[in-house]
Amino acid sequence: MLRNYFKIALRNFAKNKIFSFINILGLSVGLTCCILITAFVVDELRYDRYPAQAGQIYRVGLHLTVNDAITDFPNVDVAVGQGIKNAFPEVEASTRLLRWNQVFIRHKEKQIKEKSIAVVDSNFMTIFSLPFLEGNPKTALKEPNSAVVTKEFATRFFGNEPALGQLLTFGNGDVRKITGIIREIPKNSHFHFSLFFSTADVKYAQNQTWSNVGCYTYLVLKKGTDPQRLEAKFPQLVAEHVVPEIQHDMGVSRAEAQKSVNTFRFFLQPLTDIHLHSATKYELEPNGNISYVYIFSVLAVFILLLAIVNFTNLSTAGAAKRSKEIGIRKVMGSIKTQLMGQFLLESVIITFLALLLSVGMVTVLLPFFNDLAGKQIEISTVFNPKSIAGFLAFGVVVGILAGIYPAFFLAFSKITAVLKGGSVLQSAGRGGLRSGLVVFQFAISGALIIATLVSYQQLKFMQTKTQGFDKEQVLVIHDTYMLGTNETAFKDQLRQDSRVVQASLSRSIPLSTETQEGTQIFGKDPVKKANTNEIQATVFRIDDAYLPTLGIALRSGRNFSKAFSTDSAAVIINEATVRDLGWGRSNPIGKTIVRSGRREFTVIGVVKDFHYASARQKIAPLMMILGGNSGAIQVKVKADDASGVVESFKQKWAALSPPAPFTYTFLDDRFAALYEAEQKTGRLFTVFAGISIIIACLGLFGLATFTAEQRTKEIGVRKVMGATSSSIVVLLSKDFLKLVFIAVLIAFPVAGWTMNYWLQDFAYRIEIAWWIYVLAAFLAVGIALLTVSFQSIKASLMNPVKSLKSE
Repeated sequence: MLRNYFKIALRNFAKNKIFSFINILGLSVGLTCCILITAFVVDELRYDRYPAQAGQIYRVGLHLTVNDAITDFPNVDVAVGQGIKNAFPEVEASTRLLRWNQVFIRHKEKQIKEKSIAVVDSNFMTIFSLPFLEGNPKTALKEPNSAVVTKEFATRFFGNEPALGQLLTFGNGDVRKITGIIREIPKNSHFHFSLFFSTADVKYAQNQTWSNVGCYTYLVLKKGTDPQRLEAKFPQLVAEHVVPEIQHDMGVSRAEAQKSVNTFRFFLQPLTDIHLHSATKYELEPNGNISYVYIFSVLAVFILLLAIVNFTNLSTAGAAKRSKEIGIRKVMGSIKTQLMGQFLLESVIITFLALLLSVGMVTVLLPFFNDLAGKQIEISTVFNPKSIAGFLAFGVVVGILAGIYPAFFLAFSKITAVLKGGSVLQSAGRGGLRSGLVVFQFAISGALIIATLVSYQQLKFMQTKTQGFDKEQVLVIHDTYMLGTNETAFKDQLRQDSRVVQASLSRSIPLSTETQEGTQIFGKDPVKKANTNEIQATVFRIDDAYLPTLGIALRSGRNFSKAFSTDSAAVIINEATVRDLGWGRSNPIGKTIVRSGRREFTVIGVVKDFHYASARQKIAPLMMILGGNSGAIQVKVKADDASGVVESFKQKWAALSPPAPFTYTFLDDRFAALYEAEQKTGRLFTVFAGISIIIACLGLFGLATFTAEQRTKEIGVRKVMGATSSSIVVLLSKDFLKLVFIAVLIAFPVAGWTMNYWLQDFAYRIEIAWWIYVLAAFLAVGIALLTVSFQSIKASLMNPVKSLKSE
């Protein structure tokens, strides 16, 4: 019996090649997209789950409230972690990580510039379960001047030589011994460093301060500890440690400092939440976004539903053509269960053929998908025993669901009704079901078109939004501190080049967080003799050429000048600082700003707000001061000979014989890199949205083919009666277009609400324009019209004699 079912199924597939092809292709494409998106989502959700105690590790962050606005910091001061551990028995251990500036490291004659360096406590390796290849994780960083490196670093630096025990000389002359070698940090980690050395080597890490930020601190809580209850006890530590520190450091009254209890709040964040739920500008690496996980999860479900709906719709349509076959088989003695088994088996076979095809597609497309999504997903993680079992179950379930509807109604219908052909499913509500499924498909497609247009417009807005400074043709020369006393002389040499517009010595580079520092500040008003609220500000260390080099505009006041010796105690601030200090209704020029350490600066200028970080974030307070700016030179060059300028700069650099190579970047390249994650997400979304529309069109094409075949006799009669080809095209197309219009009307409010919710993640965002909805409607209707027109025109041009003869 089963063998006979297979024979009939294969015969039916061969007879209906187009239907079978569309069914298999549509379902396999949908499955492929769903598998790839699921792999992306699972990869995002697996971040930071590799430590043995991952569920007990929490990062300590800081909520700082300024003018009723909360700024989140993923790091705290150096003493906070151990202080919390000492105060509360619920804490089992604490550990710290400090990101170290890139430095040149030397071993014998070989020298490299290493960017991925971290300073950590000695227990960091064991808490994070970093896999050691050589050395002891418990003791590797116990002793001063010790270092742990990754296998990749060891190979890059020493080749095939043993690395354990080798000495590394850092740029400042410190020598450290390699005491451990680890595998690469897991890809699904919120940090990736190649070299670690101990906090015992860093004087700053021995401080007992609580009121600043910069130290990434992690706690291991004892099992059963409620993190929220522990968090509720933190204000007593603020009162005990932060308040007196602020009073002393900022020179304010006890009553003023006491306000910190309400505005300075430590919080705990689960380690496994960091990647998707923390997006501050001070993260160790750019994180993901839980919104994208939700969006892509819904997209995967929708694409799969589209493919299943296609399959069900076409299976239902195809079954109606087999009414006479079923009637004859009933006359010949077939029972209901046998007929149902035939339909269900055919449906399951198609599903498994689609599954096999999708496995091949995933295998071929995964490398391209990884490149598109910026991932490193391996095929072994996609196809594992659990997922394979899930695919097999999926094949059976989808096959049964798609086949159950036509199988049930045809198998249980009366022989006389079935032999009439095509009326059973119609009377059973087939037309309404198929119409509803078409509306569902194009509602999703219309919503995805709107979502794609909005996401593209938002990304374009961020990229083209006025930055407030000129990033074009600005060359950034790195590591200029290696020139020593020749650093300023080198800058002056560059300025003498006729192709150079301006040059500034400053390591404070817009769009980069590598060298940014922060501080707490408040303002003094000499007239009112009162202090403003305390706020957090970013500090840029610049020279007098910085503003003209980058084209940053002054709103009021003046720039730094060598003509004023008092400018060493002066400051230039941005409009955000003026606003947050509450000086918006008065002239800030001449007022005093006090930063940590009771250092006072007189405001000499206010610059217009500019995006020194991503446009995703609101422009934050910024203060610019003179001095301490060694490290990089930013050069504004003319556009006509950039390559020649670079070569000339290299020669000037080499003439000074620094112990480091000439390295540079262009500022506009940094800008492009800043939005790389958004661009990849946008491309990924566009590709999958496009595929979902194609899947919907495949189904519509199949239904249009079925409708044209079902109405062959009607079309022949109409042509004999004088109907034109154009009127027949309109007749066959209008029903589908009505359904698409209904779908678009459903898609508009759903997509509008969803994308407005998504846009809330951006500090600067677009308003969804009316033309986006109009364009989406035109695209949806146009795509549907093109899809059905082929079959409609083909049917209208058929010879009516043949049409009537075929009946």
